[in-house]
Amino acid sequence: YYSTGLLHRWNKAGKERHWMLPVKKDFQYEVVHRYSSRDAIVAIKTTPQARKKFDELPELIEARLVSKVIKGKTYQVLTSMCDGLRFPGEDIVELYRYRWEIELGYREMKQTLLDSEYTLRSKRPDMVRQELWGVLLAYNLIRQMMTKASERLDSICPNQLSFTSSAMAVTQYFASLPLTSPGNLPRHYEVLIQQISMFVLPPRREDRSYPRWIKLKPKKYATNRKNASQLN
Repeated sequence: YYSTGLLHRWNKAGKERHWMLPVKKDFQYEVVHRYSSRDAIVAIKTTPQARKKFDELPELIEARLVSKVIKGKTYQVLTSMCDGLRFPGEDIVELYRYRWEIELGYREMKQTLLDSEYTLRSKRPDMVRQELWGVLLAYNLIRQMMTKASERLDSICPNQLSFTSSAMAVTQYFASLPLTSPGNLPRHYEVLIQQISMFVLPPRREDRSYPRWIKLKPKKYATNRKNASQLN
């Protein structure tokens, strides 16, 4: 499920605002231009109900449809990144593979930064917003330092470093600042980045598969395996 009105509004609200989502096989569209057999610019019809709700929504919106076969199954990704030169199709599919990192980011904020305390301390709406902004700023600050640390390593992405260990190192760094002279701050910062670069995680297993299945409910009564003739 997706809303063409929300996607169009998000894309037009500023520069470099893009979206990307999976679509099913029965997705309806009209091909406008093809980059390859599995990469095309498509036109999507919007519904009258959507145009009534979103005044700026046109009758047709253009998007990019990229598909790829993985283990015999075809996956389709719809995105607003229509420039084929700036955004190669293979890069889009590869980027979609990392969508799970977003969920991991939420978990890191909840478990590591908030210490699994899912209820915020603030009581007033303005203070709740301030507290949430504080968590987001702290998270992005740690991620920025992890990015700088990964730049010193060969073939290591920032998400291949341990967030928990990096957060502990950053916390210790800021706790020691009052005891550090201003002239020594650059040296201590260099030590911090060097320390974070050592928190490399083990390689992830790409061959793991967890297909959906239904767990049988335990039966309340014993199963009678005899037929009617055996009961007499």
